[in-house]
Amino acid sequence: QKVTMEPPPQHCPGTQSEEAGKSAACAGCPNQGLCSSGKARGPDPDVGEVNARMANIKHKLLVLSGKGGVGKSTVSAHLAHGLATDEALQVGVLDIDICGPSIPKIMGVAGEQIHQSASGWSPVYVSDNISVMSIAFLLPNPDDAVIWRGPKKNGMIKQFLKDVDWGTLDYLVVDTPPGTSDEHLSIVQYLQGAGLAGAVVVTTPQEVALLDVRKEITFCKKVGVPIIGVIENMSGFVCPKCKTESRIFPPTTGGARTMAAEMGVPFLGALPLDPRIGKCCDEGKSFLTEIPDSPASVAYRDILAKIRAYCEAAPPTSD
Repeated sequence: QKVTMEPPPQHCPGTQSEEAGKSAACAGCPNQGLCSSGKARGPDPDVGEVNARMANIKHKLLVLSGKGGVGKSTVSAHLAHGLATDEALQVGVLDIDICGPSIPKIMGVAGEQIHQSASGWSPVYVSDNISVMSIAFLLPNPDDAVIWRGPKKNGMIKQFLKDVDWGTLDYLVVDTPPGTSDEHLSIVQYLQGAGLAGAVVVTTPQEVALLDVRKEITFCKKVGVPIIGVIENMSGFVCPKCKTESRIFPPTTGGARTMAAEMGVPFLGALPLDPRIGKCCDEGKSFLTEIPDSPASVAYRDILAKIRAYCEAAPPTSD
């Protein structure tokens, strides 16, 4: 059965709001009675379902950044591609960027549909050992805008976590939007109970990006998310002709390495700029496979080795 997205009720105040079930926006909603009774503000009964679904996933990784445009989705996709080069591993990618889902395009599965079976929603497979889930698969038109307030986004994320039949996975890479708001609180709330390996934080070298990434690191510390490390993306550009390196984004305050040291978190490595990465993303191909000997591919493999070492040293978060 094909899964499609129904138009959401507009201006839902959210189940935790004092206005839940009482505002004008609640008129006609089938859950109005439940929300107005106050029972919806109790413990979320779906937490148990999320934990049960996530129990077959060993390592759950968040890819975060307080700043937009630093390459989180590109990094998420290539972490998945890199992990999946080990054919013994099963890897999933969950795209919770509700308003700007780009993972399907980057991974070459844009336009695919998801289907529902007795065991839940079936993710879209990129290859035998990479599966993907994104709201982009539910949109009738790829240019449609998702204009939702926080509660609707949170409901969609919860549905992804409890209804998608991932099967048994070694790694689930969760690509997030920028910021420290609704989507981040929701994914942390649900995955902490299910076992969260930690977060990979992505930045670019310039202070304008680091300013917001520091906030993301502070967020992780406040909500108890382990930080696996920081990646400096777009770190430098090496001219393919003269081999001269240029700093497109100058690290005026020392870049990610200095920031990581100052904030007491690991620095995983620096990924150089390479125009071919953007081209591969537009074409839905793995840069690591297409140009395996590039400096960026070498840097990715080094970073992946550190992430795997971290995860394998920690107890697995599945049963």
